[in-house]
Amino acid sequence: QVQLVESGGGLVQPGGSLRLSCAASGIIFRFTNVVWCRQAPGKQRELVAAIRSGGSVNYAELVKGRFTVSRDNAKNTVQLQMNNLKPEDTAVYYCNVVKSGVEYWGQGTQVTVSS
Repeated sequence: QVQLVESGGGLVQPGGSLRLSCAASGIIFRFTNVVWCRQAPGKQRELVAAIRSGGSVNYAELVKGRFTVSRDNAKNTVQLQMNNLKPEDTAVYYCNVVKSGVEYWGQGTQVTVSS
């Protein structure tokens, strides 16, 4: 069974940085695509960044140049480095994978950007 655990969220001032991590059991990240999504209050969940098994990455326009997704194969984790955070980045951040046609989500980690 796949389990995903996000960590690293918190309260940060505008312009600050946070580094989120997604740890997995039951799946090997380097063999699958991993997606970071976020959901702000009253809004739909949206894709933030993705890293494919081959290592290619892509980002939502709103976070390009500020967020970086990476993978640590030795630790089987995927990170999301978030710089120059803005209040509109406030949301619960989730990592997501699909294995054998089943979608898995972690419990999410709260990111709050506020002065």
